[in-house]
Amino acid sequence: MERTFAMIKPEGVARGLVGAIIQRIERKGYRIVALKMLRLTPEMAARHYAEHQGKPFYGALVDHITSGPVVAMVLEGPGVIAGLRRMMGPTNPQDAPPGTIRGDFALEVGQNVIHGSDSPASAEREIALFFSPAELTDK
Repeated sequence: MERTFAMIKPEGVARGLVGAIIQRIERKGYRIVALKMLRLTPEMAARHYAEHQGKPFYGALVDHITSGPVVAMVLEGPGVIAGLRRMMGPTNPQDAPPGTIRGDFALEVGQNVIHGSDSPASAEREIALFFSPAELTDK
């Protein structure tokens, strides 16, 4: 069974979208195996966005993701990495069709409501960054 990491970003939490987003994930049939609300420190954000260090938008990414609480989760299901990416829609909400999370809830690239791992390697790295093995449920 495949696992992925997902995070509802500060604007999603602030706008009260956590329940609506989780409901979509569960209705799809994906199982939540870990879930917590936290506020990222700049150090955690730096580790999470390590691949973007040195890019012009890096500082804005870190500032945004540390601006308020987030909801981090680990999801499990067949093809969950690609499936969640389809549910989220394109990074730019202007390109995201209605029915996707970003198409329905987000207005701009810098505040696109949700993050999801883009590959098995990213999922493994991000899950380990946010959750200890003891925090992951088996059933």
